[in-house]
Amino acid sequence: MKKTMLQLTAALLLCGTAGSAFAADCKVTVGVVMELTGPAGEYGQAGAKSVEMAFRDINEAGGVNGCDLVTDTRDSQSTGNVAVDAATQLVQVKKVPAIIGGIISSVTIPILTSVTAPAKIVQVSPAASSPTLTQLGRDGKTNGIFFRTITSDALQGVAAAKYAIDSGYKKLAVINVNNDFGVNMEAEFAKAYKALGGTIVSQTPYNEKQSSYASEVTAAMAGEPDALYLISTPVDGATIARTWISQGGVQKFLLNDGMNSPDFIDSVGAEYLNEARGTSSGTSPTKSTDYFTKNYKAFSGGIEPTNPAADRAYDAGAIVGLAIAEAGGPDPAKIRDAIYKVVDPKGEPIFAGKDEFAKALKLIKEGKPIRYEGVIGPVNFDQYGDITGPFRLWQIKDGKVETTGELSADDVAALKDKIK
Repeated sequence: MKKTMLQLTAALLLCGTAGSAFAADCKVTVGVVMELTGPAGEYGQAGAKSVEMAFRDINEAGGVNGCDLVTDTRDSQSTGNVAVDAATQLVQVKKVPAIIGGIISSVTIPILTSVTAPAKIVQVSPAASSPTLTQLGRDGKTNGIFFRTITSDALQGVAAAKYAIDSGYKKLAVINVNNDFGVNMEAEFAKAYKALGGTIVSQTPYNEKQSSYASEVTAAMAGEPDALYLISTPVDGATIARTWISQGGVQKFLLNDGMNSPDFIDSVGAEYLNEARGTSSGTSPTKSTDYFTKNYKAFSGGIEPTNPAADRAYDAGAIVGLAIAEAGGPDPAKIRDAIYKVVDPKGEPIFAGKDEFAKALKLIKEGKPIRYEGVIGPVNFDQYGDITGPFRLWQIKDGKVETTGELSADDVAALKDKIK
């Protein structure tokens, strides 16, 4: 009997040792569905690296309850059905507690409606800006699990319309990608632009991944516009812009967020883009902005921190990681509420980087509120997972994107109220 008890004690000690080793090596896997290839590939590659950087910083700060955050990253190929398949695998097979992605709305929406909302798995998109996502929340179709770290196109359309008028673009041709993002962006812009006195002389949708857009460009050139408003992605956008220029179109452009891309500029030719202007979701600079700007390029292997998806994808990763810590682990049911808690306006300000995350994790363990103030600025989510923020106004000069001004969140809200 004595021998048996000794054997049992030894076995329990071994189990305890094995359990401790497992705890030290444990991992919490978060699903990432990004557009690594296809028309939005440049954005997705930057976004995926940003999430990895945020997780590295949290892990170096001590991790989530002693566990490392890791990503299981899947390529949506910038296509909705591929994204749904990837997200389904992550949720049903890998049992991830949250998904970060997609980048573009035409990928993000099918993931939400087909996978994450039915499964009640939190989804955070860094860059999907379609107003449809807000409407899905209003209609009760998201189960309250969707968040995004970019402002809605309902607001960006207003900012772009004001910038167009202020730039002297009173008559515009519009070419827009024929998907949820492009259609909604054109509609929101057109309403605001017309209310401010502008005229749209032609509006031409296009389907993605065509070898030629000559017919679309020809249709858009009718009416002698002051400029072309091109709502696109860098790959297709470059093909369209080159065709526009070669057919004698005026070399003045208004561009959406995401087109302030080195690849787009290089493909079209900087010499043709000195009268190219655009809008992007802006930032309210914080210590996080400075940290990210100084460290991202080295971490990412050369991607510029100004890539449109990079800053807000870091914030998406940081918020999800901190929410898992706040939730006490990878419990999908608790992570949604925890997201609001880690951006609590009454909490202690927390910024990006290892030292700040160590401070955050300590406060969370002590049951104290925190307010993550991200690379894009302080984040406040409403009941639909939306944020508000300023808009950056920019122009391409000699191949470089230069900021020319900013419209504050209050400015945009006032304009929106004015043009209703």
